[in-house]
Amino acid sequence: MSSDIILTDIDRRGVATVTINRPDVNNAYNSDMIQAMLSAFGEIAADSQARVVVLRGNGRHFQAGADLKWIMSLKEKSWEENLEVSQATTDAVRGLNEFPLPTVALVHGGCFGGGVGVASSCDIVIASEDAFFAITEAKWGLIANPIYPQLIARLGVAHTRRFSLTCERFDAHRAKEIGLADEVCPKGGLDEAAAPILDYLLDCPPDALAGTKAAILECADLVIDDARALALATPHAAKRLTDEATEGLGSFVEKRAPKWRPAA
Repeated sequence: MSSDIILTDIDRRGVATVTINRPDVNNAYNSDMIQAMLSAFGEIAADSQARVVVLRGNGRHFQAGADLKWIMSLKEKSWEENLEVSQATTDAVRGLNEFPLPTVALVHGGCFGGGVGVASSCDIVIASEDAFFAITEAKWGLIANPIYPQLIARLGVAHTRRFSLTCERFDAHRAKEIGLADEVCPKGGLDEAAAPILDYLLDCPPDALAGTKAAILECADLVIDDARALALATPHAAKRLTDEATEGLGSFVEKRAPKWRPAA
């Protein structure tokens, strides 16, 4: 099972590996990637051989958030098309969060914006020492509504507020300190660090793991129904169409300071 953007493989043990494969743009996501991700996880869910999912990125970085040039192009689309994009984004993250199999994210290099949301939606996160993180949406005049439930569950309200408001970068050790990463390993050591965790997961019967995960999410109020998903997606789409977002994204593409940054 694979597409050019999302590569999938299931080994003889039942470990499914999902690899984000847009290394030329640091694995930044666009509509095609969102749909490929939804399709890949749908196929894995239907495969009785699969028991655990490992999520990783090709190239120098795990996942650099949204492709901002693609985000800018959405300004020319209709409101309905923009809302559809935000709904698909929300569905991809909530689908990963609620996926019935255990999920393990292996993070190296940059993990920004939606990439932090993807990692936060996984059950276990292992970061190598070269990993660095930032929740960057506000910096570009956007908001990260689709991933806030998962960020809050992982980081807590206080850390989600701080890092979503400052948009500052932090390293793998800080990520572990605040709960985003469960383990930190040496650069190049992700597979070695993941091996014993995968063994523990494979030692458990799959139905019990699925039931355990579902019960925990239900008790923590982390199951997102369609009405709540729409409530998350709607302001996400609306903010993308504002003048502030246009200025923030334009400053990124043009490599200049945005108008709201005070002069030195």
